[in-house]
Amino acid sequence: MSKKFPKSPKEMTKGMMYFSRMLDKIRMHGCGELPEAYHKNFGTPRTADSACCNFLRVHHRDLCERVKQGGRDEEILEWCFEKGRKPNDGDLFLWNGFASKIGFRDFATQTLVEQKQQLGIGDREDIQTIPDLMDYEEGRSK
Repeated sequence: MSKKFPKSPKEMTKGMMYFSRMLDKIRMHGCGELPEAYHKNFGTPRTADSACCNFLRVHHRDLCERVKQGGRDEEILEWCFEKGRKPNDGDLFLWNGFASKIGFRDFATQTLVEQKQQLGIGDREDIQTIPDLMDYEEGRSK
């Protein structure tokens, strides 16, 4: 049986990067399918999940409760807009720039370097961000 992973962090929902991945992680966690390695970063501070929730001004625990009620990613994002805030095009431009480059010359660079070394791919210059690494680890890129 092949391991199931959440969607790519690069996938977009209504023009917003990463949101679908976070919802996938919530759904997988709820039914016991989230790989153990993902549990330590599940909705915790200084992670992409917490940054995404903060950007939308919703609490991760409230979002988890909303996801349990069902619905498509777009519907749940609309709920976030109603309960938190609805970012404008400029906000989304900044968010997507941040979300796509986590690990590139920022607070997560050391983590990226260490994880690449642990995987034996420390010399891979094409993997420059945490989203690149996620896609590599989860088999979406080689």
